[in-house]
Amino acid sequence: MRDQSEPLSQIFAGPSEMHARVREHDWAASPLGPVATWPHSLTSLVKTLLASRYPMVLTWGPQFIQFYNDAYSNLIGDKHPAALGEDIRVTLEEGWDTLGPLILEVMACGVANWNPALLLTLERSGYREEAYFDVSHAPAEDDAGRIVGMLAVCSEVTQQVLSQRRLRLLRDLASKAGEARNAITACQDSAACIAEHPLDVPFALIYLREGDQLVLRGTVGLEPGTTASPRSVDLATQQPAVWPFARVATGEIVLVDDVAQHVPVCGGPWNEAICQALALPIGASGETGPRGILIAGISPNRALDEDYRSFYELLAGHISAAVGNALAHEEERQRVAALAQLDRAKTEFFSNVSHEFRTPLTLMLGPLEATLNAADGALSAAERENLEVAHRNALRLLKLVNTLLDFSRIEADRAEASYEPVDLAAFTADLASLFRSTIEQAGLQFVVECQPLPAPVYVDREMWEKIVLNLLSNAFKFTQQGQITLRQRLVDGQIELVVADTGVGIPEADIDQIFRRFHRIAGTAGRSHEGSGIGLALVQELVALHGGDVRVTSTLGQGTAFTVLIPLGQAHLPADQLRARGSSSRTHLDAFVDEALRWLPNAEQSTAEFSDPLPAPLIDSATNDHFERSSDVTRSRILLADDNADMRDYVAKLLSAQYDVVAVADGEAALRVAREQLPDLILSDIMMPKLDGVGLLAQLRADAATRTIPVILLSARAGDEARAAGIETGADDYLIKPFAARELLARVKTHLDLVRMRREAAAERALRSAAEALVQERDQFLSLAAHELKTPLTSIRGYVDLFVRRARQEDRLSERDDRTLDVITRQVGRLNKLIAELLDLSRIQTGQFTIEPRSLDLVALLRRVGDDARL
Repeated sequence: MRDQSEPLSQIFAGPSEMHARVREHDWAASPLGPVATWPHSLTSLVKTLLASRYPMVLTWGPQFIQFYNDAYSNLIGDKHPAALGEDIRVTLEEGWDTLGPLILEVMACGVANWNPALLLTLERSGYREEAYFDVSHAPAEDDAGRIVGMLAVCSEVTQQVLSQRRLRLLRDLASKAGEARNAITACQDSAACIAEHPLDVPFALIYLREGDQLVLRGTVGLEPGTTASPRSVDLATQQPAVWPFARVATGEIVLVDDVAQHVPVCGGPWNEAICQALALPIGASGETGPRGILIAGISPNRALDEDYRSFYELLAGHISAAVGNALAHEEERQRVAALAQLDRAKTEFFSNVSHEFRTPLTLMLGPLEATLNAADGALSAAERENLEVAHRNALRLLKLVNTLLDFSRIEADRAEASYEPVDLAAFTADLASLFRSTIEQAGLQFVVECQPLPAPVYVDREMWEKIVLNLLSNAFKFTQQGQITLRQRLVDGQIELVVADTGVGIPEADIDQIFRRFHRIAGTAGRSHEGSGIGLALVQELVALHGGDVRVTSTLGQGTAFTVLIPLGQAHLPADQLRARGSSSRTHLDAFVDEALRWLPNAEQSTAEFSDPLPAPLIDSATNDHFERSSDVTRSRILLADDNADMRDYVAKLLSAQYDVVAVADGEAALRVAREQLPDLILSDIMMPKLDGVGLLAQLRADAATRTIPVILLSARAGDEARAAGIETGADDYLIKPFAARELLARVKTHLDLVRMRREAAAERALRSAAEALVQERDQFLSLAAHELKTPLTSIRGYVDLFVRRARQEDRLSERDDRTLDVITRQVGRLNKLIAELLDLSRIQTGQFTIEPRSLDLVALLRRVGDDARL
């Protein structure tokens, strides 16, 4: 026992609340008796407990009398302070079923235990609360070493447990968010995740907005179609409902009480009736409101605090994200389907248009060829040249139409291939040889190596011709110097065709796009900027029809190599498209070679002066009469830039009847010529090699010497947007191909007239400025002269007046002298008046004359003016 003389205030001395309460408690009335009778072990344990900042509770004796510290008092809520000195089995009655066995076991066996995240039922805030604690129980011994009590160290981890559990649900929702392919599936997946966490969300309803309807798309804990879970809700009628749908549809979060009378669902760890639910909008509110509504039950064993509410808001946000992703995916799928349909429609359109083009082209080419093949002398040289231009461009148009038709057939899986055994080495070498003269004429080396093959190769002759011609044409177009190599050989059981060049190469960023339809590489310096952009795409498709593959390697500035691989034999080809050896025909070579020839500088001089106009039949009489110029007017100088030789020749000859025309093949040449000798007007195509029309315009506008030259851009791009874009670049006019000769001549004449008027206006302004300068000099002279005359005149008048006064005072003037002096005085007045008028005139001219209105006697003024006039 303790020394009874030691006061209680010293035994439990300390500043905390529980120190004071232990000191003040009437222990003598408790089963433990006065403190003086306590064993040392109990006193020591209580001191230790009170001094600790960690939650601790001690029970002692068969009555389980409890001691605890300040930290523990926060855990038991409104049971404090009555729990001090009371039986723990009473104060923690609701949790004794869990705690009792653990405590009794420790006291019986004397071995401490550890219980992490132990679920306890507490009624510390007016309701049965779900709480979690990390608890360790240890035996408490008296002075004799007997176990008479229990010391517990505990820590509440309720928030950690709840946070981890809720985060797990949110994580599961997030992982599912990207998997759903439509909004309904997204809601169902979200409901399935929520169903796995009933402690936090006892029940849930997920509604999606579809027009003015809210449609139930996901449920947890409730069967659809009940009073509390209607399958659909009409927002327009505002019909009575369990849930505040109309309010939530505006974006408001609403807490719903008295849920138990409508929702026969229990929840929580102890399966108790649910009394509250939270109604939240799904998705941000916009012009049409949220995407949907979430109704979520609140656990009966957790208060709706800030954390719980935030969890529900996050839950609604995750469902919104899942629905949003699903809607985006659905929209993308619909967009892809629409694009696919559009692509099919476009392909069908190309096919139909190509067929429609071929009929008039055939009717054009027939008569043209018949006329050109007529007997010598039937046509003049000028007529034959013009017909050859028309024939050449009709063939080029037919080549493009055939390419579009081929591509549309392949896209629609209607390609009609006819595979036959071919001596591919000889066939390929023959195709290449007919390109040789064009390539060598350009100053390039052409190396052809076609190794003999052990057996014929099954190919479609027409398709193989297009493959070879497209690759050679492409190599020639982008190779200005060096060589082009065509190599064909047998490699590992496949035919390998390689077309390599030492041209401009392909930027790395465009390598993956090179076989894409209509893809064109910006800023590439080729022989021409013309082209449809489907040649290489067609090559890839034609090679694929042969069961092969085409690859490309390139180094920018060093060259490009295209490699075609096709297998030997016929097993990889459709059996119904095989046939025996057929006849050889070349259906496309003329168009390819002729187009390549037109890219050469000597097809038409890259810079040429044109003075010969088009023959009379090509310019109608009305056009000629309207734009005829008199011989005594200086001819304007026009600079024409176009990389198409036929177009350049046609426009130059069209203009040369009235103007001096200099024609060039690219933008760089145009810029150089414009700087060497300023033209009156520049006519430029937009799509050109080296420097395009837009780049040329930018260079011209940046140079003070060429800034004011009017520029008309020519383009094949039609439409208001294309026209507006052309004007926005700084061009004075924009002409869309094809254009009529009259329209071109009218626009050229209009802009040249504007140039002439601007020059005349500038000359007039210069003359006016010179005249104004002369007038200003005159006014300055008048002002100066008036001032210079006024000074001596004032002196003369003063001295005359002085002389007259003195002479009259002395009576020294004869009548004659008096008249003479009077005349002098009057003439001095007149001179003074003239000088005043000169000054007034000068002031009026310089804007310095001031009018000072005042009242006067008009009769007296007129009389005075009359008197002055008589003088």
